Amino acid sequence: MSHVMNTYARLPVFFARGEGAWLWDTDGKRYLDGLAGIAVNTLGHAHPRFTAALTEQIGKLVHCSNVYQVRGQELLADKLCSLARMQEVFFCNSGCEANEAAIKLARMFGHKRDIDNPAIIVMEKAFHGRTLATLSATGNRKVQVGFEPLVGGFVRVPYNDLPALRQVALHNSNIVAVLVEPIQGEGGIRTLDIEYLQQLRTLCDEQNWLLMLDEVQCGIARTGKWFAHQHANILPDVMTLAKGLGSGVPIGACLTAGKAAGVFGPGNHGSTFGGNPLACTAGLTTLDVIEQDQLLAHADQLGRYLQQAFATQLAGVSGVVEIRGQGLMLGIELSKPCGDLVKLALAQGLLINVTADSVIRLLPPLIMSQAEAQLLVDGLCPIIKDFLQS
Repeated sequence: MSHVMNTYARLPVFFARGEGAWLWDTDGKRYLDGLAGIAVNTLGHAHPRFTAALTEQIGKLVHCSNVYQVRGQELLADKLCSLARMQEVFFCNSGCEANEAAIKLARMFGHKRDIDNPAIIVMEKAFHGRTLATLSATGNRKVQVGFEPLVGGFVRVPYNDLPALRQVALHNSNIVAVLVEPIQGEGGIRTLDIEYLQQLRTLCDEQNWLLMLDEVQCGIARTGKWFAHQHANILPDVMTLAKGLGSGVPIGACLTAGKAAGVFGPGNHGSTFGGNPLACTAGLTTLDVIEQDQLLAHADQLGRYLQQAFATQLAGVSGVVEIRGQGLMLGIELSKPCGDLVKLALAQGLLINVTADSVIRLLPPLIMSQAEAQLLVDGLCPIIKDFLQS
């Protein structure tokens, strides 16, 4: 019996190794990875350049305290700020830590404006993490139950509803920021309208609020742009990253620009492990391979191919509500809860996920080939059809 704390309903499989978009379990069975560790394994498994860079770094220096300057951290910060047109980066180890940093930054921003009880607008069905503050910002009662009292200072509105935001602006002078995912991953692959994001940027400027975008799941080329908000050609004040940034090595980042830059000073925030040489090598190598192998365009093209292929094979199938998403962040919504599909797909050698009870979530590694994408479609569609007819 395992002594690992029982916090996940784990599937009955141990993976021994991986290569590209494939994994092998301890019995030698092969699986096509349509999940990428939940949008983490950007470069798939055992990518040769990634493996070589990490091996070299481990042989030199794994960790160096942030009491000292860290060259890789400065290089990665420069690269991210160049790609995002932002000014500063705080490095941590996960998405919830990045969002925690953003929440703290927004509160300090408010206090510096003499707002005693600063509040942040968040969205229904949002997911921002499992620390107490990020859990409180999350819009899912199932993950909050049992952890009350929740952290205050959050005002919740419907997703994609600008009039609701304007109503809050009229009646609450304590608002300092809006925290929103351009694409809700845990919420069911729900995408903000381009016009909504643009109008949200304008509203935040009018109200002197911080626009804080949680791109933990949708950032790092997953949607066919470096960051999902770039589809709307806007610039946030704060952006959080994690998951795909390190291709499997834990790393998180909170980026700032404009009026959010310079809010934190020495002693305001910190992280022992954040931005260590190993994690920053992982981040730099991930970004370099994405650029060199033109994975932005590939993610966009392969995402369109997958959506069309699923639409073709599932056309007219009763119970398929919608196929949606952007780039390699896809959701297939069914008319009934479909959590059982995860085990059914696993038995057929496919790794998928179900979120929001009835949405099949696909987050393949960015290096997946078109032939492998077709195998995913050909393998998954019969399972969906059989499930809906049962």
